[in-house]
Amino acid sequence: MKVLIVGGGGREHALAWRLHQSREISELIAAPGNPGIARQARCLPTPSSLSGYAALAEAEHVDLTVVGPEATLVDGIVDVFRARGLAIVGPSQAAARLEGSKIFAKEFFLRAGIPSARSIECSSPEEALYAIKFFKLPVVIKADGLAAGKGVVIAGSLAEAQEAIEKLGPLLVIEEFLEGEEVSFIGISNGAEIFPLEASQDHKRIGDGDTGPNTGGMGAYCDGRILTPMQAGEIMERVMNPAIRQMAREGSPFTGFLYAGLMMTADGPKVLEFNVRLGDPETQVLMHRLQAGLLDLLCFAAGITDKPAHALETVVSDDPSVCVVLAAHGYPDKPRTGDRIRGIPAAESLLTTVFHAGTKLSGSELVTSGGRVLGVTASGTDLKAAILSAYAAAGLIHFDGMQYRRDIAQKGLSRW
Repeated sequence: MKVLIVGGGGREHALAWRLHQSREISELIAAPGNPGIARQARCLPTPSSLSGYAALAEAEHVDLTVVGPEATLVDGIVDVFRARGLAIVGPSQAAARLEGSKIFAKEFFLRAGIPSARSIECSSPEEALYAIKFFKLPVVIKADGLAAGKGVVIAGSLAEAQEAIEKLGPLLVIEEFLEGEEVSFIGISNGAEIFPLEASQDHKRIGDGDTGPNTGGMGAYCDGRILTPMQAGEIMERVMNPAIRQMAREGSPFTGFLYAGLMMTADGPKVLEFNVRLGDPETQVLMHRLQAGLLDLLCFAAGITDKPAHALETVVSDDPSVCVVLAAHGYPDKPRTGDRIRGIPAAESLLTTVFHAGTKLSGSELVTSGGRVLGVTASGTDLKAAILSAYAAAGLIHFDGMQYRRDIAQKGLSRW
């Protein structure tokens, strides 16, 4: 089977890395890919349009396409491919509104009976400033559209709330702040059923102790103890299955990866957001633990297998995995690019995997090209061992201005 991966970040590198190990795949292609992905796939230039991606898939006789970035899904690439009879993993443009619009998602939660935070939708800064009065501080302010993981502000004061409203507006969701532990729960659906992946935990804030502004994700870990079987079952019953059923009832069956960002509150799981693709850096730790079965999951979502969800089989390692993101100077506001990267071979010699996210070649030199540069990922016999391995490898990598959190996965150690 010939597979095309759309995208060029750390998530796509993790997919390429795991798919490359599948005996059923004859060739991997990535558009545009990155220097890390180029070790597992043939990288081609980014087409100039969605139809250009479809033309590329046809010209290369691709059997299956997997889409990473949310913007491409929200723009409607799946509809373009399906109109030409091409197999693709992802939701239709109508279904992708679950991520493309926070306002649509909040209204959907109500229709589907999915538990979420109390909120008010606002169409102007004036409305938002008035709505703040109905919430206790801290209060959560969300931009309606896509914002690369940086469209959420937790405001601890009225002044911070006003600044966030001016920055993120005009279409906003004002939401109550939920107490609890945040969990990333991802499933893959064929439109009628959904198969759950392992739970993981992302670290959104730039600084240790969850301080500073939100980012696209500064690290993640995946450990079988994040959720109990009862909690995972409750999430499937109250969140994931209702979402799939409601989307089908509304005429937009959801296919592909459905990511529920959850807060595990005293009242049970509540949805913070839905994403319509794999998370980043959650994919890195998920792929590190997923030993077999990824291709079957993708074929299930693309509708090119008759297997129902209960017949799908995956092999997941018992070893927890940890990803530490190395970010550029100035990230998340104004990341600097062009800094030379050293030390990746030494880091990989420690049996870790270094996933490329924001890198490029400048001549023969590997340099930074984005905010999140690398995802240093390791597994271990227990979570503590995985943490130590990931940080030992991260310490061998250097580029000017490099920044990373020192507390990734520390919350997980409390479950020992």
